[in-house]
Amino acid sequence: MSAATDEADEICAACGIPACDDITLKLCTACNSVRYCCVECQRQHRSQHKRACKKRAAELRDELLFKQPEGTYLGDCPICFIPIPLDPEKSSRRPCCCKVICDGCIYANHKRELEELQVKKECPFCRTPLPKDNAELDRMVKRRIKANDPFALRKLASDYYEEGDYGSAFEYFTKAAKVGDVQAHQQLGHMYVEGKGVEADMKKAIYHWEEAAIGGHPNARSNIGIIERRHGRLKRAVKHYIIAANQGLDIAVEQLKMC
Repeated sequence: MSAATDEADEICAACGIPACDDITLKLCTACNSVRYCCVECQRQHRSQHKRACKKRAAELRDELLFKQPEGTYLGDCPICFIPIPLDPEKSSRRPCCCKVICDGCIYANHKRELEELQVKKECPFCRTPLPKDNAELDRMVKRRIKANDPFALRKLASDYYEEGDYGSAFEYFTKAAKVGDVQAHQQLGHMYVEGKGVEADMKKAIYHWEEAAIGGHPNARSNIGIIERRHGRLKRAVKHYIIAANQGLDIAVEQLKMC
């Protein structure tokens, strides 16, 4: 069947009008299963479609949630493209460009500087000279915050959190999450559980942990697995633990033994 025939077969779920040159049907953004010619038709059809829409939206969410990520939220080293280890002792983040560099590339850069008798130390990635003192380091981080860098925003949020300013911490974790920082979602989940800087809300905590898990955060996925196990949904818990274990989270292996 041709693409033109497929398009002709598409009709508005409410009024039945078919798609044509001057009428474009839009998918229901929640379930992606029905189309409408206008907002009014979507509103009128809402009561009939609500149950099926909710069911299909949950199915789509699960498909996304239980998909094995290609790596972890840390991604690959931008120099050698080898996955960054979960162990924080095996990599470090540069304040100038906010890139996470593996220890191997940091060592290689240090060796090159020694061989070339290079006095001024530079970032292995962007070649920016390393900060001379804490004041210069702070200026670098502030520039990254101004640029809306996800890590810099999360770093500021973490500083506020350590100081006990949970309201400001929540604000900046939220900003970091909105621009794609997976760890910010993980931290927001904890803040919603503990009620720090925001009213406690378990549903919102789970949402943020799910977003973090989809983004490749094994600890967030482990948190969801624990919740699923506590509610007796062992099959879902096992799926989460297996994915987390495949990402290199050792505790997930132990959690599997308890299911």
